[in-house]
Amino acid sequence: MPLGKTTVRPLITLGALGAVTALALTGCASGPSSAAGDASASGKVARVTITLTNDGSDACAVSSTKVPAGPVTFTVKNESSTAITEVELLQDQRILGEKENLAPGLDPVHFTATLSGGKYQVYCPGATTELTDFTVTGKVADTANSSAATLLADGTKGYATYVDGQVTDMVTAVEQLQADVDKGDVDAAKTDYANARPYYEHIESDVDGFVKKGFKATDNAGNLDYLIDMRASNLDDAVGWSGFHAVEKDLFQAGEITASTKKTAARLTENVRLLAKLVPTLDYKPEDLANGAAGLLEEVQSNKITGEEEAYSHIDLVDLAANVEGARQAFAYLKPGLTKTDPTLTQQIAKQFDATNSLMDSYRDADGLGGFKPWDESLRRSDANAISQQVQALQDPLSRLAEKVATA
Repeated sequence: MPLGKTTVRPLITLGALGAVTALALTGCASGPSSAAGDASASGKVARVTITLTNDGSDACAVSSTKVPAGPVTFTVKNESSTAITEVELLQDQRILGEKENLAPGLDPVHFTATLSGGKYQVYCPGATTELTDFTVTGKVADTANSSAATLLADGTKGYATYVDGQVTDMVTAVEQLQADVDKGDVDAAKTDYANARPYYEHIESDVDGFVKKGFKATDNAGNLDYLIDMRASNLDDAVGWSGFHAVEKDLFQAGEITASTKKTAARLTENVRLLAKLVPTLDYKPEDLANGAAGLLEEVQSNKITGEEEAYSHIDLVDLAANVEGARQAFAYLKPGLTKTDPTLTQQIAKQFDATNSLMDSYRDADGLGGFKPWDESLRRSDANAISQQVQALQDPLSRLAEKVATA
């Protein structure tokens, strides 16, 4: 896995950790226990309901598209849509809050974000109308006189919050995977596996350098990235099977859950919990974000396009889309500062991200695991070149990003 970080990771033992503490992410924090109605001031919190339905077409209805600045709690209810499985709150392509794996009929879920005045969008991939404009009224912070370096530094702080939230959500998803593995429910575990994978793929170039205390950096037995995300193609016989893909092999190739599967799933949970403890210690520089984004696209070209990553489940398009999304978030948090430094390059990268996202949207499948078509041999033969060329068109301008932000 490519390293997008130059920060030295702390060494730590599993035994020294104790219980996991949930990481706070403003954009993805838990909301109230009861669903809110229309947007209205309730104390100092505005409340908005997002309802997903299918009455002949898949719709994403936002109860109010204008709220005052301050905390806003979004309640998401999926009543009947199978095509819409996630909802995001965006500002200039940055994800400020999101909920995923929104199966129809489940209880409403919530996230709260503290928003300043400005223009936002509610994004519901798969809906007939995917983007809904959302306005927050109130004073907008004036950044007109801010230097590019200040804006880039602010961007790294926002991105750090995004990464922390992804790891927190991954812990929850992997715990659900382990729970269904322990029950022996193969079908549920397959769905859980596909739901859990994007969280790691969004941020893997940022979190892949941690080594447990007592192990050398070259020893895979202590390398958290290896233990969590090892593949059949890079299997270290001295360490043996571990992580996501060991569970994948049992579920999708063998089609059964054994005592060994349960043990592997438990170790995976243990390792992602450890990762969640370590990730908040990271200190990012703007070039780390740029290098990480480039690393994620390299992952697309080297492992996802070939079908190597998900050799048994064939959900490589889920991972591929997640890598692109993670790269897009790194860019989006750098964008305000980069616009001051090189507006032409900024526009080029944004344009290619839009084109890549549009291409990936064409592979969405509401009935597919993880919401995408399976990346089987037939689809790889017909479409791998087109995806690779589009990703390359994005990589070319993105490869210039690290040098630009490092010298801003």
